[in-house]
Amino acid sequence: MLTVSWLSSFRSADKTEILGMVDQWSSLNGYIHILPDNKVKLICPNPEFGQNVMTSLPMMLAEELDVDWKNVTVEMGPHDPIKLGAQFTGGSNSVRMYWRPLREAGAAARQMLREAAAESWNVPVSEVRTKAGMLTHASGKSASYGDMASSAARVPLPKDLKLKAPQDFSIISKSKKNVEIEKITSGKPIFGLDYSVDGMLIAMIQHPPAFGMKLKSFDSSETLKMPGIKDVFTLKLYGDDFEQGGFDTRTFNDLLVVVGNSTWEVINARKKLVANWETAGDVRETVVGRAGKREVTVPGALESTSTQMQQMKEYARKPAQELRRDGDPEAAFKNAAQVIERTFNAPFLAHNCMEPMNFFAHVTSEKALVAGPLQAPGWSEPTLAKLLNLPADKIEIQMTRMGGGFGRRAYGHYLYEAALISKKVSAPVKLMYTREDDMTYGIYRPMYTATYRAALDANKKLIAFHVKGGGIPEHPVHANRFPAGAVDNYLAEGWQIPSNITIGAFRAPRSNFNAAAEQSFLDEVAEAAGKDPIAFRLELLKRAKEKPVGQNNEYDADRYAGVLELVRDKSDWKKPDNEKYNRGVAAYFCHNSYAAHVVDMVMRDGQPYVERVFSAMDCGIVINPDAATNMVQGAVVDGIGNALYGRLTHKEGAAQQSNFHNYRMIRMNEVPKRIQVHFVQNDLDPTGLGEPPFPPVFGAVANALYRLKGKRFYNQPFRDELESAI
Repeated sequence: MLTVSWLSSFRSADKTEILGMVDQWSSLNGYIHILPDNKVKLICPNPEFGQNVMTSLPMMLAEELDVDWKNVTVEMGPHDPIKLGAQFTGGSNSVRMYWRPLREAGAAARQMLREAAAESWNVPVSEVRTKAGMLTHASGKSASYGDMASSAARVPLPKDLKLKAPQDFSIISKSKKNVEIEKITSGKPIFGLDYSVDGMLIAMIQHPPAFGMKLKSFDSSETLKMPGIKDVFTLKLYGDDFEQGGFDTRTFNDLLVVVGNSTWEVINARKKLVANWETAGDVRETVVGRAGKREVTVPGALESTSTQMQQMKEYARKPAQELRRDGDPEAAFKNAAQVIERTFNAPFLAHNCMEPMNFFAHVTSEKALVAGPLQAPGWSEPTLAKLLNLPADKIEIQMTRMGGGFGRRAYGHYLYEAALISKKVSAPVKLMYTREDDMTYGIYRPMYTATYRAALDANKKLIAFHVKGGGIPEHPVHANRFPAGAVDNYLAEGWQIPSNITIGAFRAPRSNFNAAAEQSFLDEVAEAAGKDPIAFRLELLKRAKEKPVGQNNEYDADRYAGVLELVRDKSDWKKPDNEKYNRGVAAYFCHNSYAAHVVDMVMRDGQPYVERVFSAMDCGIVINPDAATNMVQGAVVDGIGNALYGRLTHKEGAAQQSNFHNYRMIRMNEVPKRIQVHFVQNDLDPTGLGEPPFPPVFGAVANALYRLKGKRFYNQPFRDELESAI
C-alpha cells in the first residue's frame, strides 16, 4: 500500500504518523481498507485529471459498503491491474467501466463484515444489519466496521451479491465535495510537476524545428559550460525494429537531451545548444494494435497548412470509401426539388493541458519506478517493459493528479522518454516539457473537412442525406449516427491523407468536428424546410424510432429526443422574452450519452458574446450531481473557446503557434454569465459524461452566430469569418 518513494514527499512528522498506522489497516479487498477507529480508506483506481473520479468512484464503493461518508478518506491507487482493474481514464469510461466492479467490491466487503459479526455474536448472518459503518443485531449487540475489520479480512470472498436498487441509494446521486479540494486550494503537492525525490535531476529534450526533420549533428560545448548542467546526449525512443503498440505514438524519435540540476538551469543551457537538422524522409514503422500488426509509412514532407487545405480540396473531389448506404441516394438527389450542399472545415487543435507534459523516472538495471500524470498506465506498461528490458513486475507506476488530460496523456511517449533518460544517466530524473515544447511538438486534434448534402422533395420533406468527410491523417465520419436511420436514402463516405504531424484523441475524438458540421447543416436544412430547428430534429427522431432505416443505428432515438425536449423546455425556447437573444441549438450522441445545448448570444463591446447556455444531458444515473454539473459547464466553456478561437497551423512542418500569446484561448471575461445544466432523470446504468457535452457546443455556437450575423459559418475557428463580417 505505501512505499518509500510515495512517502518521500511527506515531512518526517507525517511519515511517523502514517507509518505508525500501516499495520493497523485491515484490507478487505484492493479498494477498501479499514482502521480500528472506524476510519475507512477507499482507493480510487482511475487516474484523475479534474473530472472528479477520485470522488465519484469511491462514492460507488461507499454506497454498497454502507459507510458514513464523513469517515472516508480517498487515495489514488498505484498501477495495479490485478487488484484494481483496467485503470484507464478516457472515452468517458471511468464511471461506466467501474459501475458494477466497484459496487460489487463494496457489497462484498459489507458482506464479509456481516459474516465476521455473525460468527463473533453466534447469530445468523441474515440477522446482522449495517448502517453508516455500524453492524447491529436485534439482540442489542453492535460493533463498528473497525471492530470487525481484521476478522472480516479473513472471510472468504462472498458470491451471489445483491446490489442496492437506485431508490435505496443514500450516497450515489447526492452531491459530495471534491475529496481533494483542500489539497488543490492550499497548493499541496499532488500533480506530476510537484513530484520530487532527493538527488533528482531535471531533463529536457531539444526537438527538431519542424515535423519531418531529424537531428544531423550537434555541438554542446557551450551548453556543458552552463551552471548545473550534468550531461548532453542523444537517444532513440524506438529502435529500428521496435514494434509499437496502438498508443505508442511519438512526436520525434531522435532525442537530444540536456540534463541538469534545476529546471531554470536546463532551460537556459538548452538555449546554448547548436543543433543541425535535416529532412527525415519517409519512415517505415511497425504498429501492433487492435487491427493486428501492420506496416505504416510516415511521409517525410515538410507540410504547410495552405498546401494541406488545397490537398484536402483535391481529395474531396475523388471517390472515397463507402461507409454506409441506405436506399438509392443518387436517384433521390437527381429527382429532388431542392438540394443543399455545404462544406465545413476545421484546423489542427492543441490540447493545451494547463500542466505541460512531465514524468519522473528512476530506472536501475533491476527495477524501475515511474510517477506522473498518465491516463492509461495499462497501455504504457508493456511498451515500457520492452524498452527497458524489464519484466512488468519490476516496474512500479505511481499516478499523480493531472493538470488536464483531454486525451493527450493517453499517449505515454513522455513517460518512455523519462525512463530511457534515467537509465542513461543512472539517476532519478524528471523530464519537463515547456509550454512551447508541448504546443509545437505535441499530439493534435486532426485537420478535418466534410461536405454535407441534403435533398428535399416538393413538399420540403428530407428525402436524402449524404456526408463525405476527410482529414489529415484520419477522416471524421461516424456513419451510423443520426441522422442515419431517419432518412430513406443515406450515404456516408470517408477518406484520409497521411501525415507526419502526430495526432491523437482529443476530447470526443472525431465527434467534436462531426457535431459542429452536422448540427450546423441540420439547422440550415430545417430553415430550407420552413421548420423550427428543434421540431425538425424531433420529427427525424420520431421517424428513427417508429420506422428506422437500416440495422446499425448507434443511438437510442427516445434518449436523443429526450435531451432536445428537456433543453427546449428549460430554455423556454419559444418564449417571447428570449427574442432579445440570438439563439442556437445543437444536440449530439457520442460515447454512449446524449447532450443538447441552447446558446444565447448577444453583441457586447462590438463582439459576439455567449451570455447564457442551457444544457440537457442523458448519461444515465448521475453519481455526483455537483461534479456532473461542473463537468458539463467545463465542456461548454471549452467548446465555445475552441469553436471561436482554436487553431494550430504549420509552415514547412513548423508549428506557427507556440504559446498563449498566439494560440488564442477563451478568457475569463468571455465565459458565459450563466450555464444552466439539467439531467434527464432515469435509472439507467451510467453511460459517460466527460466527452458527450463537448461536441454539440460547436454547432450551437455556429447556429447562434447565424442568428446574430445573418450569415452561416463554415470554417473554424469562427473568429476569422467573424472579423470579415464585422
